[in-house]
Amino acid sequence: MSAPPLRRAGRPTRPRRTAGRRLGQVGQSLAVCDLTPRFDLPAPTCARALIGWTLRLDGVGGVIVETEAYDRSDPASHSYRGPTPRNAAMFGPVGRAYIYRIYGVHWCLNVVCGDPGSGQAVLIRALEPTRGLDQMRLRRGVGDDRALCSGPGKLCQALGVTGAHDHAPLDTAPFRLEPPAGPPGDVLTGPRIGLTKGVETPWRFGLKGSRFLSRPMR
Repeated sequence: MSAPPLRRAGRPTRPRRTAGRRLGQVGQSLAVCDLTPRFDLPAPTCARALIGWTLRLDGVGGVIVETEAYDRSDPASHSYRGPTPRNAAMFGPVGRAYIYRIYGVHWCLNVVCGDPGSGQAVLIRALEPTRGLDQMRLRRGVGDDRALCSGPGKLCQALGVTGAHDHAPLDTAPFRLEPPAGPPGDVLTGPRIGLTKGVETPWRFGLKGSRFLSRPMR
């Protein structure tokens, strides 16, 4: 896959102020302070902290209820063997999208995080749809709201994510990332899904009690 040129080439994007909150630290779902969203956190920390945030593309989206973390030390990660043209976004500025295709059919959306160049990212596995549901239903061809964004390929189809969004900053248009109004609830942890390597690494995070997970948390 050929990635489009970086926006604001050569300059990391500074996340803009977002309602006085930032992504939390380990053990916290949200930290309230006067800082902007933090993407320079380790992938597992960022993956847990993103639960409860709202992600939209061109106004269509919902609340993040399920994520998975990946870093360069992880044999299941695309960055494990180093930079390639396909995974270049993982080694670029943090706070950007890393988009790839699975099975030659489904796009997957990831948030680049950690130290710049460290090859860390968070896969957005599921959303609770809240905005633009009619557009999502049309794109997905289904009427059950629980089936709109309950998986990484489904949510990309519902939001209209494609390879053209690879490298795009997630804190500026057409994307929008917003914090929850309060603590989102308990976050459960478990092994990731659909892997042959790093199977037991407990880097899958899901909002307890959500009806919109891709699969129940073990």
